[in-house]
Amino acid sequence: MSKVEIGEGSVHKSVLLNEVIEGLNFKAKSIFIDGTFGGGGHSSEICKKYPNVKILAIDQDKNAWKKAQSKFKGLDCDISFHNSNFRDLEKVLNTEKIEKVDGVLLDLGLSSDQLENSGRGFSFMKQEPLLMTMKENPKAEDLTAQDIVNTWSEENLADIIYGYGEERFSRRIAKGIVDARQKVKIENTFQLVSIIEKSLPSIAKKGRIHPATKTFQALRIAVNDELNTLDMGMQKGFEVLKNGGRIAVISFHSLEDRMVKRFFKVKVDNKEAIFVNKKPIIAGAEELKINPRARSAKLRIIEKII
Repeated sequence: MSKVEIGEGSVHKSVLLNEVIEGLNFKAKSIFIDGTFGGGGHSSEICKKYPNVKILAIDQDKNAWKKAQSKFKGLDCDISFHNSNFRDLEKVLNTEKIEKVDGVLLDLGLSSDQLENSGRGFSFMKQEPLLMTMKENPKAEDLTAQDIVNTWSEENLADIIYGYGEERFSRRIAKGIVDARQKVKIENTFQLVSIIEKSLPSIAKKGRIHPATKTFQALRIAVNDELNTLDMGMQKGFEVLKNGGRIAVISFHSLEDRMVKRFFKVKVDNKEAIFVNKKPIIAGAEELKINPRARSAKLRIIEKII
């Protein structure tokens, strides 16, 4: 197991934990890619139940392992951490000199650690720099949410807020952003929240979700190229599976789930895979009590048969 000094612990609770482990159907000496390591919840539970499984943990955030590795203390676990994006998982396999694996997990969206502790502007509940990048230390050339809201055209802003956030008031919000930035540069989350709230009609502020939710989602997806990354990750993840191996994807919003559903259906229709669960698995009442974040999670799994 990788040796790193114990850091501040992860606060993230992994969703659909038992369902993922059962669905991936581990056997003795299985090789597993945790493509979105996050708080390490899925991997640590797999370590406890299957100590002879080899785990390749991937996360774009360098701090992920430092925060989560205390969960692996005392476990006899063969795990290696790779600071990378799951769209590059073939490079991780090359580093490990492994060709095929038995299981792949992609747990999409934000971890609680990123929302609560990253300081990068993922949450509209905290005043933070408007970055929204998964990279811990973005370079000057890396795209940020601040770049998007201050430089993109009103039409492009409206398109991504509608397309990635499914926000029906996208044009009002885009106009509000462009009008506001002509007076002062938009640099932090609270500035953006205020602009969104002023742009919306009163009826849109009375829903069960925060009025900034969809716009923040859209900007995060755009900054991190999440939909293209998901497509590449699924393609490569399926490609590296052994015959009988399984890929599991947990999605948190309808855009992602539609992509996963479509990709899995194509593989099944082409007789390359079979459904492990034809309908998505969702969290039960007990899990929702302790982890409300799980309410929007959908788990889909297929098994490769070629």
